[in-house]
Amino acid sequence: MHGISRRDVIPANDAASSPVTPRAEVERSATRKIQTRIIPFVFVLFVIAFIDRINIGFAALTMNRELAITSQQFGLLSGTFFWGYFIFEVPSNLLLHTIGARIWIARILISWGIVAMLTGFVQTAVHLYILRFLLGLAEAGYVPGIFLYLTYWFRQRQLAQNLAFFLTAVPAADIIGAPSSGVILDRVHWFGLGSWRLVADFGRGPRDPGRRTDIFLFACPTSRSQVSDKPGKKLDLGRTCQ
Repeated sequence: MHGISRRDVIPANDAASSPVTPRAEVERSATRKIQTRIIPFVFVLFVIAFIDRINIGFAALTMNRELAITSQQFGLLSGTFFWGYFIFEVPSNLLLHTIGARIWIARILISWGIVAMLTGFVQTAVHLYILRFLLGLAEAGYVPGIFLYLTYWFRQRQLAQNLAFFLTAVPAADIIGAPSSGVILDRVHWFGLGSWRLVADFGRGPRDPGRRTDIFLFACPTSRSQVSDKPGKKLDLGRTCQ
């Protein structure tokens, strides 16, 4: 039972009848403040991240013909993204823990947006191989990094609830990404460029939010003094960076 408080295992009916202590009220208020700041921001970015992974499949409907990419080449370039992701996933989390979430997640978002933007300008299959690999490297630390970051701010039960909400970004990305990509491919033709280039360029969205992580993300806690709406109150909401 190490790490689990009595409140985590108390029956619901007993908890309802128990008086709310000032500390419990402060904790709830602080948790709401953290959720309001962090969760919507990381949720939207995960939606963009997942669309960025799957939109290559929609782009292929016209891209393969324009770049003379065979089915075998397309399969290889699709997997190239995950090679980069696999290689840099763990090192990225270690760097996030060392450097700090605000700086490292900003780096992830900005580099990922730049690589995604460059994907819209490729001319050959080789260019695509390189950029999909670099996109995997750039994006690798985002999801595992957010998992780690949330452990700094939420207790076990709260962490499970917030991770569940964060992961609903996956079906949300399919709901948004599939019809959006279809509309772009059928109806958007700017400057004589193939519409698939705009679909491939969708992931450039994180560049601007990457510059503003100081607004949406709290600095990684280095002590047990956590966010509170009441001066002088120290809350143990998660775990520290150190």
